[in-house]
Amino acid sequence: MLAAEGLIDISPNRGATVASLSASEIRDTFELMSGLEAFSGELACERMTPVELAELKALHYTMLACRAQEDLSGYYDCNRQIHDRINLAARNSALRQTYLAVNRRLQALRFRSNFQKTKWDSAIHDHDEMLVALEARDGKRLAAILRQHLLDKRDAVLLMLAADADAASVSSES
Repeated sequence: MLAAEGLIDISPNRGATVASLSASEIRDTFELMSGLEAFSGELACERMTPVELAELKALHYTMLACRAQEDLSGYYDCNRQIHDRINLAARNSALRQTYLAVNRRLQALRFRSNFQKTKWDSAIHDHDEMLVALEARDGKRLAAILRQHLLDKRDAVLLMLAADADAASVSSES
């Protein structure tokens, strides 16, 4: 099942290894995820209950506290829950299944996208704007914010991977 989802590669006589994504696959998958999150946001603006919105705000404030303490793993957990709850609030089972499958492929990369302080601060700003759009029930605005948020993550990940490749190339030449 993991192989079918592209999470592991199975090689004869070698066993299973964690699948790695090429730069092109990363780009394509983040672009797809940006569309899924945008659609989730539009539907969530129509369907999210006041209780769900209050819970999302509480998560947001917990996430801000994690940022203030430079607790990246705590921040990321809250961030993941926020995006997940927006998707759940869309109340669309086909969207949910697709979202979960695609997100599994990006999970570790999404975490690594906030290693730079400026990217982390930009993501916080995006989340502030997401709440404003949700409170206003402005689906188009939330969709645009979520789409750009994921595309910014894509760009941060691709830059980081390129830098890692450059560093590996330099160290192998030494």
